[in-house]
Amino acid sequence: MANGSWVRDLPRVGTGLASAWRAGYGLSELRQDVMAGLTIGTVAVPLSMALAIATGVPPQHGLYTAIVAGALIALTGGSRFNISGPTAAFVVILFPIVQQHGLGGLLIATMMAGVILVVLGLTRMGRLIEFVPYPVVLGFTAGIAVVIAVLQIPDFLGLDTGGMSEHFLENLGRIGGSLSSVDAYELGIGVFTLAVLLLWPCLKMPIPAPLAGLVAGAIGAYAVNHWLAGSGSEVATIASRFTWEANGETGTGIPPIAPTFMAPWSLPGPDGEPLSLNFELIRALIGPAFAIAMLGAIESLLCAVVSDGLTNTRHDPNAELIGQGVGNIAAPLFGGITATAAIARTATGIRSGARSPIAAVVHALVVLLAVVAFAGVLGLVPMAALAALLFIVAWNMSEAHHFWHTLRSAPPGDVAILLVCFTLTVLFDMVLAVGVGIGLAAALFIRRMALLTEAGQVDTEGHPMAKNLPKEVALYEVNGPMFFGAAEKAVTSLRLVDPRVRTVIVDMQGVPSMDGTAIVALKSLIDEMHHERVSLILSGLPSRIVLKLRRAGVLRVRGQLGFTRDLGRARDLALRWRTLPNAWGSPSRAISSEPSSNGRG
Repeated sequence: MANGSWVRDLPRVGTGLASAWRAGYGLSELRQDVMAGLTIGTVAVPLSMALAIATGVPPQHGLYTAIVAGALIALTGGSRFNISGPTAAFVVILFPIVQQHGLGGLLIATMMAGVILVVLGLTRMGRLIEFVPYPVVLGFTAGIAVVIAVLQIPDFLGLDTGGMSEHFLENLGRIGGSLSSVDAYELGIGVFTLAVLLLWPCLKMPIPAPLAGLVAGAIGAYAVNHWLAGSGSEVATIASRFTWEANGETGTGIPPIAPTFMAPWSLPGPDGEPLSLNFELIRALIGPAFAIAMLGAIESLLCAVVSDGLTNTRHDPNAELIGQGVGNIAAPLFGGITATAAIARTATGIRSGARSPIAAVVHALVVLLAVVAFAGVLGLVPMAALAALLFIVAWNMSEAHHFWHTLRSAPPGDVAILLVCFTLTVLFDMVLAVGVGIGLAAALFIRRMALLTEAGQVDTEGHPMAKNLPKEVALYEVNGPMFFGAAEKAVTSLRLVDPRVRTVIVDMQGVPSMDGTAIVALKSLIDEMHHERVSLILSGLPSRIVLKLRRAGVLRVRGQLGFTRDLGRARDLALRWRTLPNAWGSPSRAISSEPSSNGRG
């Protein structure tokens, strides 16, 4: 390789922005991006806060994610339209990390995941999404939706559960045990917000439903709290639930401060004390980091595929992985949590007229403006309203109609994989669910491929290329891939039954591939035929498979083992071998396994 050529072979970054520029970008496109960015930003503000709280961290960390990661990923990624930030899919992974390692542990795990994503992009693993079966994706996304919805029940009902754990069944027990503490005011605000979220789209207003719902919920909570003033009871809001301390100042709700550098390893762990960055912590976080990276890659690439379908464009998957990695490495240094492309926000941007990644940058600036200028207003948002918003997010994420349709119409194997992934995600975690799901899908695929491989004896009377073959010559046929799942079945079908047969021709023109297990099984068959003094002719194998057999020691032996290009040459060779005075020579007479042009053995 010439000096520097490996650098040219590396995936490029920022290809999404470059493709938008090549397509033609002017003031008209910029105007569309600004308007789309304003719309996406107003949607992202409430969602970012709600998802951060669902993850178990203060709401400003979700906003910081949208600001830093949202802009960086857009500028360095491979999709023109992906909008990145905190997403619901990560809640089931990030919530346990926060419980076990605190905010600092979550940010360190996010940075480690960013490094993994960059490596995946540099090694051109951008086609990763193609190897994750649809039942697996549908199963774990539906499971995640159920977990998210359950986590919102305490805030929606105003329950006093004493906090939620990382275990689903334990959370159900806590919720069930605290149902007697339902707060009618919290429930009323939650139901009111939910009604606004559901009915607002029917009004066809330009204001996004999430913003309208939270504004309505905040007004309702303010009125209720004003009415309840002095009674010792109030509707919980962001300001009453969260406090902050920065630059020597303290306050409630969200700090009106732009994201600033903060070392993740100096942030509090699960006990509230600063973390100690050491090998033990890194080792404990490597598993969660890998899970974050895999889910981030899957969701980002899936989002890019969806945006391509909506806009008739093509994304660069490797550049997108690198961009996601860069964003997740940088965001934790400014207090941001895990980010990935969000399908809902991306679709909103496309419907709003986005033309390039500039729309995502504008969206980040809108979120920044909300933090700096309207932090006090954001603090008025009630927790019950955020829970109602996440109920809508969970429902949309569950794709319930696709889930039920798959249960009714998919093959039994796919239904089993869907249900296993769903159950494992809900009861245990998504990492186990995806691992088991992909393993089951691979086993199902192997079984289906094995069923496609067939082998058996051919009736030579009606075969155009095998007419007039003597009874001592038998013709067999193998069709389908010969691999570990099908090799033994195929080879077993070739074993002799008629003792009069002295030469076997195997037509293998329909064999596209052969793995090591098949080669070992074939060598065993050759040894068995050698012991029975039966000749074997393999016909129609591609040259690459013949070369593979040759490297494995399966060499052509005159009168014993031969290779031919087609069935006609195999027939001629079998008839010629019958005339040899001593068709079975010693193995020392083995010669090159390369078939000759005339098919001679």
